[in-house]
Amino acid sequence: MSLFSVIVPCYNEEQNVAPFYEELIRHTGFLGQRNMDLEILYVDDGSRDRTAEEVKKLRETDDRVHLLTFSRNFGKEAAMYAGLEHSAGDYVVIMDADLQDPPALLEEMFGYMDQGYDCVATRRVTRKGEPPIRSIFARMFYRLMRHISRTEIMDGARDYRLMTRQVADAILSMEEYNRFSKGIFGWVGFRTKWLEFENVERLRGETKWSFWKLFLYSLDGITAFSTAPLMLASVVGVLFCGIAFLMILFIIVRKLIFGDPVSGWPSLVCIILMTSGVQFFCTGILGQYLAKTYMEVKRRPVYILKEKL
Repeated sequence: MSLFSVIVPCYNEEQNVAPFYEELIRHTGFLGQRNMDLEILYVDDGSRDRTAEEVKKLRETDDRVHLLTFSRNFGKEAAMYAGLEHSAGDYVVIMDADLQDPPALLEEMFGYMDQGYDCVATRRVTRKGEPPIRSIFARMFYRLMRHISRTEIMDGARDYRLMTRQVADAILSMEEYNRFSKGIFGWVGFRTKWLEFENVERLRGETKWSFWKLFLYSLDGITAFSTAPLMLASVVGVLFCGIAFLMILFIIVRKLIFGDPVSGWPSLVCIILMTSGVQFFCTGILGQYLAKTYMEVKRRPVYILKEKL
């Protein structure tokens, strides 16, 4: 029999562990017709509640349930990487425990795999239940990434995707510490089918993604899959040098022809402040890339396991 691995990153999802399991089992009855076995790999990302204990309860009655527990919170990116690394399935899917990734889509996703696709990815066509400001900035981010990155990053893309073992291994081959999986999924390529669905709100609990965390995550995506900000800093630098040169010529000509004294201290101060701000901005861009490089060369592990069942 072939094996189907379900990877479930969890962070303080005590209330959702059992409901997710029940919903998954209810919608994976078709696996028997495919002569396919199931493994469910919960990855506890350093939860502060009883998430691990709830998974262990499930394991007492179903040995297909497995658990990886981190020594602390390393983030969802690390949890997905750990799940892929420890999964053994011929087919692998990543799903959130809050049921925002509907298990009801799995049978349809396998249908597309039968058509020769290597990966079936999902994207939301609506953002129902999401704060309007967050939705606006999210769309702006995806629009920006389409213009500055050569990697396909679809608007509304979820981490919920079904892939072959070959795709999973390709993702694992990218061992970078600063991970942005939405970009990695697109970078590795392979034939991908996009499956659209309407947004589903969380079953229980609150989202762990604040606006600030999403903003920092977007910066990770930009610096990981585009060098456009570095080009922007160079262009701005050349532009201001050109403006400065023209202003010097203007002042010299004005003095020689009209004899006007050099004046305008208030405007001069404004110009100095503006150019200083641009310099700090460009330095900040360089700092972001330097910080990512610094973290990569340290070669720290993406995660540390505390327990493995």
